[in-house]
Amino acid sequence: MLRKENKNKSRQKRHLRMRKTVFGTDQRPRLNVFRSLNHMYAQIINDETGTTLVAASTLDKDVAESMEFCGNVAAAKAVGTAIAQRALAKGIEKVVFDRGGYIYHGRVAAVAEAAREAGLQF
Repeated sequence: MLRKENKNKSRQKRHLRMRKTVFGTDQRPRLNVFRSLNHMYAQIINDETGTTLVAASTLDKDVAESMEFCGNVAAAKAVGTAIAQRALAKGIEKVVFDRGGYIYHGRVAAVAEAAREAGLQF
C-alpha cells in the first residue's frame, strides 16, 4: 500500500510542477486528463474563470454503452472522441493538453490522439 501512495504523490508533484506552465485561457482552454484503474476522465477547463467548459468520461452513458470494460485504450479513445465532439459543439477548437502528471503513453496518449483526430488542435 505504501508504494501506491508514493506513486500517487509523485504524480501529483509532477502535475503541480507542470501546471506552472500549462494554463488554460479563454482562447485556449486546458484539456485535463485523469485516469483511474477502471475509468478515464477528461475536462476542458478555463483557468482564468476556474470553470469547466466541457467534460467527458467513461461514466457517461453514451460513451460506456458500447464498452465492456472502461479502463482500457479503446475506452480512452472513446473519451477523446467524445470530449472533442462536445468541445467543437461549444465552439472550442484549440486547447492546451494537460497530461495530469502521467507519462504520455497508453491511455493518456489515446485520449489525446483521438481528440486530435476528431478535430481539436493542440
